[in-house]
Amino acid sequence: MIPRPPKRLRCVLGLGVSLLLAACARHQALPLEIRPIQPEAASGHQAKPGWQLQHYAVAAANPLAAEAGRQILQAGGSAVDAAIAVQMVLGLVEPQSSGLGGGAFLLHWDGQRLDAWDGRETAPADADEQMFLQSDGKPMAFIDAVVGGRAVGVPGVLKMLESAHRAHGKLPWAVLFVPAIELAEQGFAISPRLHQLLAADQYLRQDPSAAAFYYRANGAPLPVGQVLRNPALAEMLRRIARHGSAAFYAGPVAQAMVAKVRQHPSNPGRLQLADLQHYQPLRREALCQLWLAQYRVCGFPPPSSGQLTLMQILGLLEQLPPQQNPLVDGRPSAAFLHRYSEAAKLAFADRAQYIADPTFVAPPAGDWRSLLAPAYLKQRATLIGERSMGTASHGVPGGTPLAWAPQAAQEEYGTSHVSIVDAEGHALAMTSSIEQAFGARQLSDGGTGLPGGFLLNNQLTDFALAPRDAQGRPVANRVEPGKRPRSSMSPTLVFDAKNGELLASLGSPGGAAIIHFTAKTLLGLYPWQLDAQRAIDLPNFSNFNGPTVLEQGRFPPATLEALRRLGHEVGESELPSGLQAIQRTPDGWFGGADPRREGVVLGE
Repeated sequence: MIPRPPKRLRCVLGLGVSLLLAACARHQALPLEIRPIQPEAASGHQAKPGWQLQHYAVAAANPLAAEAGRQILQAGGSAVDAAIAVQMVLGLVEPQSSGLGGGAFLLHWDGQRLDAWDGRETAPADADEQMFLQSDGKPMAFIDAVVGGRAVGVPGVLKMLESAHRAHGKLPWAVLFVPAIELAEQGFAISPRLHQLLAADQYLRQDPSAAAFYYRANGAPLPVGQVLRNPALAEMLRRIARHGSAAFYAGPVAQAMVAKVRQHPSNPGRLQLADLQHYQPLRREALCQLWLAQYRVCGFPPPSSGQLTLMQILGLLEQLPPQQNPLVDGRPSAAFLHRYSEAAKLAFADRAQYIADPTFVAPPAGDWRSLLAPAYLKQRATLIGERSMGTASHGVPGGTPLAWAPQAAQEEYGTSHVSIVDAEGHALAMTSSIEQAFGARQLSDGGTGLPGGFLLNNQLTDFALAPRDAQGRPVANRVEPGKRPRSSMSPTLVFDAKNGELLASLGSPGGAAIIHFTAKTLLGLYPWQLDAQRAIDLPNFSNFNGPTVLEQGRFPPATLEALRRLGHEVGESELPSGLQAIQRTPDGWFGGADPRREGVVLGE
């Protein structure tokens, strides 16, 4: 059952756009090995029907968040308005994935202009490339770097959303916080997924504030269905609703955040008040690529590796001779998976070599699009043969080598995805994150002294923990002051290449596997001609320039054996994606949500 919106939200939004501001003013409480480690554990499988909608749609990872966005759109709000309401609720009800303490990439289409709003975290001014090295010069163990203050970057999601609202918002800023404040005050029921993740996590209990808030005295996680109130977050959201992002980036909230990071007893970080006050989101040019001669696929440029890497994979596949029957009994065939794995190896080799924050790192051949140039992809595709290549080496786009060391493999995590289309046909795809599940495992109450708050990110571990190779060559994605860590987040909008009409919005959480989850869905939507729900439902598969990893229990043993005969190292993993997608249909919009998580698509 989809939950009803909070009473206050029903009241305010039911009045219509013209009365929204007056309604809020009257309400005194709100004047305003081979199994890759996954970002979040699996929590079961629940079949989703797909949703046909006519006028507008919101796809989000939690029903309460999707309902908040739907109500905003019903009141005449824009896609950006709805995204703000959705994100504030997501930070409350799925705190393991995103929230005020993290960052986001937002790809927005206003019917004429396409913008890539960059709210990625930045490294503090005191950061340096040695910060994840031990006294013997070796990198810290990943989890040792994560837990505490060391890996906390400057959060960017709130200031980015504020900037996007100034450009594209229709409803008053304060109204957009009503649903999250109401839910934080009155409470929400702990979902099965949140309960399972709390139970599985070994580190969140180490933070006294988080232990007292999310666990019982005996260390057991709060049970499914228990109503959890978050008065600290409610108070912070009220201040942000009144005063804008300044209430977060300065004053008591900022001071409490810095104290939490710098005073961690065993793993302090380097965040300072000046880092928060100087943070600026960026409005970048989206990166678009023609695909299959019919589609213009648009995504995020660096510091995201998502669009470049997934379009390299799809572009390499396009260079190969047409393949008969890529799906067998509704699953990708072994022959297809062989080709896909080889293309992924080549793309991930380039990713490890070249992609990083463009403010600090020059693109190969002077242009990131050199990685997608048809001649380059054609040359790279010749390396895909009848048997596994093992591990791929990076290419040299434009024929000019750069003196970077490839980044060593390390864990990557994250996130939550939102896709929205509003009544005017304006659309967005937004992926937000605090990196690993529950981030740095640090809960900040924002100086309120109240129970609850928000979790801090560990995004600095998206940088290379080992900044140089044995020869002393620097890794492009090493830590530097003010730098944005490389990401795999892949918010994607698809357009008709001939008439420019918006066709789809999609994306997923999943760390580096986001790239594969998004590529799978694009393949399902277009060459395989599935609807959004059926494309999302397809079994997941991945390769990060090593073993081929298939979704556990979703492929017959014959598929694994066929891949092994072609020389692949093959394993299975849960691969719990969290895909959301909205596609254009003759009757309006059709939305799909991942059966592996709690998301839904709502609208009208």
